[in-house]
Amino acid sequence: MPFIPHTPDDVDQMLKTLGVSRVDELFDEIPPALKIRELPASVPDALSEQAVTRLMRERAHGDAPGLCFLGAGAYDHFIPAAVWEIVTRGEFYSAYTPYQAEASQGTLQVIYEFQTMMAALTGLEVSNASLYDGASALAEAILMACRIQNQKGGGSAVLLPEALHPAYRRVVETVLEPQLIETETVPYDRKSGLLEPAWLEARLAHGGAGVLVLAQPNFFGLLDRVDTWTDHAHRLGMIVIALVNPTSLAILNPPGTWGDSGADIACGEGQPLGVPLSSGGPYFGFLTGRKSLVRQMPGRIVGRTRDRDGRPGFTLTLQAREQHIRRARAMSNICTNQGLLVTAATLYLSLLGPTGLARVARACHAQTRLLVESLTTLPGIRPCFPGTPFFHECPLVMDQPVRPFLEALSDQGLLGGYDLGSFSPELSKAWLPCVTEARSPEDIASYRSHLEALLESARQAPVRNPTPTH
Repeated sequence: MPFIPHTPDDVDQMLKTLGVSRVDELFDEIPPALKIRELPASVPDALSEQAVTRLMRERAHGDAPGLCFLGAGAYDHFIPAAVWEIVTRGEFYSAYTPYQAEASQGTLQVIYEFQTMMAALTGLEVSNASLYDGASALAEAILMACRIQNQKGGGSAVLLPEALHPAYRRVVETVLEPQLIETETVPYDRKSGLLEPAWLEARLAHGGAGVLVLAQPNFFGLLDRVDTWTDHAHRLGMIVIALVNPTSLAILNPPGTWGDSGADIACGEGQPLGVPLSSGGPYFGFLTGRKSLVRQMPGRIVGRTRDRDGRPGFTLTLQAREQHIRRARAMSNICTNQGLLVTAATLYLSLLGPTGLARVARACHAQTRLLVESLTTLPGIRPCFPGTPFFHECPLVMDQPVRPFLEALSDQGLLGGYDLGSFSPELSKAWLPCVTEARSPEDIASYRSHLEALLESARQAPVRNPTPTH
C-alpha cells in the first residue's frame, strides 16, 4: 500500500473544503445496519511495518515455485522481462484510464495498437479496449448478441456448450438471469469430448435459438468442428460467438474465417498474452466483432484521426455507451479497460510478433504431445478422448480416482493438472494437464518420474479390509 503523507491539518482542511466535520460523514449514505462497529476477534492485532516486512519475507521463503502443469483457463507462459519493465514506468503505471481522453495520447495509442492486434488475431474488424476477464467478456458478448437479435426479431435462447469453463458458466448465468435470458446446454459426446452432433442438429432444427457459443479449444483443450457449426447456425439466422484462447490463434484458423462467413463475435481471456498468473488476477478479457455490429459492442473503442493541423492523433469513440455518460441507459456497467494489462499484452505481442507467437503456440502443443506420449506409457493411464485433436491441454484418465495423486504431486512441488472430477463427478478418474513453452523436456521427465513412483507405491500398498460390524 502506498504511503500517503496527509497530516491532521491536511485532513482537517480537506474536510472543511467539503463542508463536513468528520471523515465518517462522507459515508453517511451507507445504512447503519451494514456498518461494523469493531473488527471481529479473528482479526489479529496490528503489527509494525518492520514486523510485517519480516513476516512477509518469512512466508515468501515458504513459497517454492515448483513445476506447473496446471492450466484450465490460466496459463504459465514465459514473459519477456521488457514487458513489465515498460508497463511499470510511471507514464503507464499511474495514468491508464483516459477520462480526459485527448490529453492521454500515449495511452490511447497503446489501446489503439491493442485493438488493431486483437482484430488481426481474431480475423474480425473491430475490437473494444478490453473487459475484466474472459468470463465477463463472454457474458458481455452474449448480451451484445441478444441485443442484436432483439432488433432483428430473431431467436432468444442462448446455446452454451457443456464443455465450457465452469467459472465462465457461473458468471454467464449470474449476468443473464436478471435479464431473463434463457440458456440451454449443448452436451458433449462422451467418446470424443466434442459437441454432441445429433443433439445439436436436432436442437437447431427445432428453432427458437438465437445465439450459439463455440469454444475453441473447449474446456478440455479439444478442437471442435467449428466451421460446420458456424455455417449451420448462420443458415438459421443465429449469431455465433467464438470463445478462444488467443495463443492458439497464432496457428489455428481465426474465428473471422470459420465456415463460409466467420463467427460474428470473438472473445476470451487475455492472460496468456504477457500477464502473470498472480494468484488468480487481475486478468483481462478481449472482445472483437464485425464492424456492422460495432454499435452494440460494450466498452471503449479508440479511433485514429487527424487534428486540424493534419497531425495523426487518437480519440475515444462511441464511449457514450458507458455508464459514466449514460448511467442506467448504458449498454454495459464496465467502464475500465484494464489498462495496465492491455499495455502488457500490447508489448508482449509487439515483442513476439506473428512469428514469435506462432513459435510459442507450436512449442506449447509439441510439449503437450510429449507429455501425453510420456505419461500414457505408464500402466493404467490413457487419453480420456482418444483420437480427438487438442491444443495445449489434453485430458488423461487412470484406473482410480485421480485426486489423491494430484494432491501427492502438489506436496512434492508439482502441480499436475486440473482434477476433472471437480468439473463432473463422472470424470473423477480424469485430469487435465497443460504444458506451455515454459516447461522443458526435463520438466516433463520429472513429472513422469514422480507420477510413476506414486503409481508404484499405490500398487504396493496393502488393501485394507473393511472393518467388520456387529
